[in-house]
Formats: sequence, structure tokens, C-alpha cells
Amino acid sequence: MISASANTIFQRAIDDYHVHDLIDQPISNPYEANSLEHLLYLKCWIDTAQWHMEDVVRNPEIDPKEGLYWKRRIDKQNQVRTDNVEYIDSYYLQKFADVKPNEDAKINSESPAWAIDRLSILALKIYHMEQETLRTDVDADHIDTCQNKLNILLEQRNDLSLSIDELLADIAAGRKYMKVYKQMKMYNDPSLNPVLYSAQK
Repeated sequence: MISASANTIFQRAIDDYHVHDLIDQPISNPYEANSLEHLLYLKCWIDTAQWHMEDVVRNPEIDPKEGLYWKRRIDKQNQVRTDNVEYIDSYYLQKFADVKPNEDAKINSESPAWAIDRLSILALKIYHMEQETLRTDVDADHIDTCQNKLNILLEQRNDLSLSIDELLADIAAGRKYMKVYKQMKMYNDPSLNPVLYSAQK
């Protein structure tokens, strides 16, 4: 079951990040390069760093120049995140390259990697919501509210994990097939973003 392995790896990445809890701390990926596990650990590390960038930029007292700096860093990080998702999909495209889909095979609404992307983000929501339930500087209502939200997030992870495992099993059996569309983001491309290509004239 890939979801069980992924959830374990995501938790390890989140725990490792929070040892120092610094956005710019170097990553020390414990898994073999070019392995799926390496990609999954990197995926969640990228997401974790971006999570904390999003926290920083929402400081209502942030200097506008610093806010713009963090916004641009978030944009770059999001591009790295998207690239990593595509690497994971490439792994699965290669893994299932010899599988011949059934004549009545169906396509899923999202690729395996984009579902795994949601699972990584969900791991972060669970981690940080659990932290809220452990606070000692808030009242009981806050703890109860966050515990109820945490319970829902945990249920959501179970459901999403099952869906990912079923999707991969269906692809492996030919009941579904993968079709990956590469990113076509326009705002980072100087030839497609009107603001960028107008500035070059």
C-alpha cells in the first residue's frame, strides 16, 4: 500500500523539518536518490517549507517590501512543488508503461501524483492542527474546536489514502489508465505573461 508508506515518509519529513523549524535549513533526504521514497520525502519537505512561508507573509505587520520578497519566494517554491509532482508522475508512468489498459478502462480526474500531493498537504494540516490541541495558552473551547477539526482531517486522510491505493491498483490492473498533462503555467513564462513580455519591449 503506497499510501501507508507515503504517510510514514511525510511524517518523517515534517518531524525532521521541525527539529530546527527554519525555512532555509538544508534538506538531508535519508532515502536513496532516484527512488520514489526520495521524491516523497522531498515533496513533503517542499510543502512544509512553503507552509511556513505562507505563515510569514500573512503577518499583518510585515513590511511591504519584505512581504513582496516572501510572495516571490512562495511563487518559486510553488514551481518547485509542481515540478516534483511531475517527477512522481513520471515514476508511475514508467512503472505502468507495460500495462495494457482494458478496452473499457477509464481515466481518473487527477493523476496519482496530484492525489499524493493532496496527501502531503493533508499531513501538514494534521500536524499543525494537532499542535493546536496541545497548546496551554488557550481556552478549552479552542482545544475542543481544533480536536474536532483534527478528527475530520484524520478521517479525510484515511479516505484519501484508500482512494490513492485503489487508483494505483486499478491502473496496475488496466481498469484505469494514466494520462498526464504537463504544467502550462503562464505567469512564470516571460513569453506568455503580458506584464513580463511588455516589459521587454
